[in-house]
Amino acid sequence: MAALTVHHTDISGLLVFDLPLHGDARGWFKENWQRAKMLELGLPDFGPVQNNMSFNATAGSTRGLHAEPWDKLISLAHGRIFGAWVDLRPGPGFGRSFTLDMGPDKAVFVPRGVANGYQALEADTVYSYLVNEHWSPDARDSYTYLNLADETVAIGWPIPLDRAEISDADRAHPRLDEVTPMAPKRTVIVGAKGQLGRALTALLPHALGLDLPEFDLREPASLASVPWGQVGTIINAAAYTAVDAAETDEGRRACWDVNVTCLSRLVEVARAHRIPLVHVSTDYVFDGTAEVHTENEAFSPLGVYGQTKAAGDALVATLSRHWIVRTSWVIGDGNNFVRTMASLADKGVKPSVVGDQYGRLTFTTDLAAGIVHLITTDAPGGTYNLTNTGPTQSWADIAKRVFELRGRSADDVTEVTTAEYFAGKQMAPRPVHSTLQLAQLANAGFEPASADERLQEYLAS
Repeated sequence: MAALTVHHTDISGLLVFDLPLHGDARGWFKENWQRAKMLELGLPDFGPVQNNMSFNATAGSTRGLHAEPWDKLISLAHGRIFGAWVDLRPGPGFGRSFTLDMGPDKAVFVPRGVANGYQALEADTVYSYLVNEHWSPDARDSYTYLNLADETVAIGWPIPLDRAEISDADRAHPRLDEVTPMAPKRTVIVGAKGQLGRALTALLPHALGLDLPEFDLREPASLASVPWGQVGTIINAAAYTAVDAAETDEGRRACWDVNVTCLSRLVEVARAHRIPLVHVSTDYVFDGTAEVHTENEAFSPLGVYGQTKAAGDALVATLSRHWIVRTSWVIGDGNNFVRTMASLADKGVKPSVVGDQYGRLTFTTDLAAGIVHLITTDAPGGTYNLTNTGPTQSWADIAKRVFELRGRSADDVTEVTTAEYFAGKQMAPRPVHSTLQLAQLANAGFEPASADERLQEYLAS
């Protein structure tokens, strides 16, 4: 029995499948789309949601060339076609073509942005295709078109176009030198105004930044306003992070609302549109008993904030395509511990700083760069710890280093215990040990700078 096989083409991502036809005197049978077998051969798990069919009454019926903002798998139920595909995505492959004479024993996977066209070679040809977005009349506004008769690409149509049946619209499409390449899918940054959001925006200037008050995950209209079908990745950099306020009645409700309820809506958007989701997590999902935390350590949060973040991690993990990026002690463009210590040093203050909590700083420049690395290299999904490198330090150690870098004596910082520092104050329980193991991140090809190197740069700026 013939086997299902795949052939790669000169157009990146355009795949041709040989479909075995099992026949007898009655006719034939084929597996037109077999997800498990085709995935094993390299078909992306593109998640089709709609099946369209086109009947071509006469030989010479010609359609295209249309680059559509979704992926599709085309095949024939009856007849034969001459298929033509042209890469209209930006990059070195722009304008590259591939053609194929095909019958029911072939299927072709066409990635988003590759223009598709065909000419029926037999009467009563039935053309079928699976797509991974629902079609609507407005969808045509997102197409990129190329003229069937373009001289640069020079498709060798078997039936000359002056004798073919072509729609007026297809005859009017532009030549290649007039075509604007189809833009790649956008990245969406939720929480774009925060410390991490601003660092991500600096690295991803074409991303769509979303944040309050214009975008509110509590509002269905906000969710509906985003063209999710044109989104390639969602990065969730939004969170309720007021760990002490989260222990109050009002703060507890707000923390659960933002970190769990709102996140659940984002997860469902990602699931419905098959969008990979990057979610930023925290060392607070652990109780801090272990001196170094690995990615597979069981959740053991001590307070409300940690409980909500653990619940959020569990929600995100239900997605087939996700990256949970766990971090700690974040420093960026905004109010933070390092900025406060620098200000106190400059004012001549001699502060008391906690010396019995241990971890590493994470500067948003490296946190953002690590997230972008995971996305752009298509690293395996899952959980990654991401902080700056270097020795484990206490908050007091870091404060002393800040004072030294500001020209003050480290002795001007007094170490105190957590209990002493928070005596008489409303506080959330904190993990004693927050250091995260970074081996998995290194295996993915990303090594952050040392925390001390970044600290010096941060204070110098």
